[in-house]
Formats: sequence, C-alpha cells, structure tokens
Amino acid sequence: MNKVFLKKRISRRIEKGHLWIFGNEIDHTETSLQPGELAEVFTHDKKFIGKGYVNPSSQIVVRLLTYNREEEINDSFFIQRILKCWEFRKKLGYIENCRLVFGEADMLPQLIVDKFNDYFVIQTLALGIDRWKPAIVKALHEIFAPKGIYERNDVPVRELEGLPQLKGFLSKPFNPRILIHENGLRFRVDLENGQKTGYFLDQQDNRRRICHIVKGAEVLGAFCYTGAFEVHAAYYGARSVVGLDISETAIQTARENAALNGLSANCHFDTANAFDVLKKWSKEGRRFDVVMLDPPAFTKSRETLQNAVTGYKEINLRGIKLTKPGGFLVTSSCTNLIRPEVFLEILNKAASDAGRRLRQVTFQSQSGDHPIVWSMENTHYLKFLIAEVE
Repeated sequence: MNKVFLKKRISRRIEKGHLWIFGNEIDHTETSLQPGELAEVFTHDKKFIGKGYVNPSSQIVVRLLTYNREEEINDSFFIQRILKCWEFRKKLGYIENCRLVFGEADMLPQLIVDKFNDYFVIQTLALGIDRWKPAIVKALHEIFAPKGIYERNDVPVRELEGLPQLKGFLSKPFNPRILIHENGLRFRVDLENGQKTGYFLDQQDNRRRICHIVKGAEVLGAFCYTGAFEVHAAYYGARSVVGLDISETAIQTARENAALNGLSANCHFDTANAFDVLKKWSKEGRRFDVVMLDPPAFTKSRETLQNAVTGYKEINLRGIKLTKPGGFLVTSSCTNLIRPEVFLEILNKAASDAGRRLRQVTFQSQSGDHPIVWSMENTHYLKFLIAEVE
C-alpha cells in the first residue's frame, strides 16, 4: 500500500479527527498516487495516522476510512461499517426512514445511503468510494434484503472527481415512486426525479416541532417542495395552509400528499416564485399566524457566500413582515457554509429592518440520523429556528 507523508504543520489537524487531506498538505509520497487506490497516511515524523482512498486529480487528495492500521479495506469492511451505522440509528429510534450512512460523520467519506423503509438510495460522491460501490450494494443486500436500491449520482460534485453524473437501478428495477410513513402521515417519494435522494429526511424531527404553534392557525409555507411541513401543519390542526414552490412537479406531489392524508380541504398549493409572491403579499398587507421558510441552499462555494447571506436576509425579511404580531416564524438554512451564529445574525438584522423583534422558541440542527462530528464542519449544515415575531 502506498504511503503518504504530511507536512509538519498539518499533522495535528488530521490527528484531531479531520478526514480530508488536501494536495498542498502532503509533503511527499512513497510512489506516485493512482486514482482510487488505498494509501496509508503518516505524520512528517513517520507516525501512522490512518488509511483511506486517494484521488490525485482532486483538491482533496486523501479521504481517510480508518485509524486502525490492522483493519483491512475490503468487502467485509463495508459490511461491518454499515452494520455499525444501522445499530447507531436503531438505538436512536430511526428504523423505518433514515440517513443510514452520512459520509464523513460515519467514517465513510462521500458516501450517502438513505433508507426509505425497504428501499435504499445511494450516492457515491468521490472516486475512491465510487470504486467500492459493488461492495456497498452487496452489504445492503446482505444486511437488509431490500426491495430495491437506486443510485442518485446525478450531482455536479462528482465531476470534480472526474466522475460522470448518472442515476439508475442498482437492483432489479422497481417503481421508484414509493410511499413512506413519517410521524403518522403518508408521503409519496420520487427516488428517481425528486431533489437530492427524493425526500429531505434531515427535517423529520423538526417537522414535529411545529405541532403546537400551528393549531387553529393560518399558515404559509414558502419553498414547500412536496409539502411535508405543510401537510404536517394541517395534520396538527392548522385552520388553513398555503404552500408555494416554483416546481410544478413538486406542487403536484404536494397536492397528492395532502390527499393521501385526507387533508386536501385545508391545504392549498400553488406553483409560484416564492420571492415574488412574498414581496407582493407583504405590500398588500397580508398576514399569517405562522410563516414557514425552507429554501434550498443559496450557495455551495465560498465565492458566492455573500450572495447567500443577502438571499437569506431578504427571504426572512419578507417572511417576518408577513407574520402577525404574536405569530411564529419557522425558518431553515441548509447551507453548510452559513454557520449557526451567522444565520442567527442574519435573522436578527432582518427583524430589525422589519421593525420587529424575534423571541427564540427553539434552534435546532438536522435530525439525529445525520450526526454531527465537531472536527468535520461540513457535517453540521442544517439550521432550524422557530421564533415568535413580536
């Protein structure tokens, strides 16, 4: 196995638990690195740190898989690692639907596996882990005997690793429009064409947190996607719910989800640009008891970070203006580059510009099946706030 030696000033960062090693952090290698191969990583003074897969064409040249020099990386390794992931989720109560593997947080860098009852969706986002895709599929079959496995590798980040974008079945073909249960409700999930892996499991705990504030309320949901928050609001007793999303396909599914749960009478969904509609309604003086904002990530790079800050401030400013005094703002950010303290500062400025004051009810992150590892900042990405608007 090839050996990679780090520069002196870099070693401690890796020893403290970070799994990524960038090209400019490597002092030298024993032989030239080959894409996808495994390599051992050492400090400048030849102390073993760990081993992982490499891609010399990527900015992140090495991603660590283990700190144990005796642990072999083979098919059995992936079976045992995925079993460990499953045991962790079961202990937390995530059994039917969960993020089974959350990449770096589960010591399986750039591997995403989402479990939707008996169906699984896989993303292998780096060259090194993509080489082990057959072993990962084999492990899922051995542990779960699933009804189906689908690959959602239609994401641009793969191109940075020299990988093509693709999607398709990794098992016998099945109908990818499946039905799941969450919090006593039923939802249609499109594994083939839905956003990300088809459904946002990271908000499943947060959707329960709105149960008390929506009772008897007029609720607005912007960027509603397939209506998960909105259907929950109706289920928890909202008097009326309006959901907005720019995708007609998403809106059609949202209407289907409302119908699946017998909630069509007080759930209304419209295809619209949420930015434009919220601005228009604010000028018209419309007000809601609860305003829910769940926008997509406004940036994936530091170069456009300020644009994201501006976008989050603008959408929350409009949301706050649309909230009745004593009503509630429910707002999220899934941009990992926006740190929690920055998000709260954005909201504080938006409230100030609106001439309103926010009283925090709860400030959470993603659900527990997406664990956070403090040494890996990218594992802490979701911010979720409920605040009273005075």
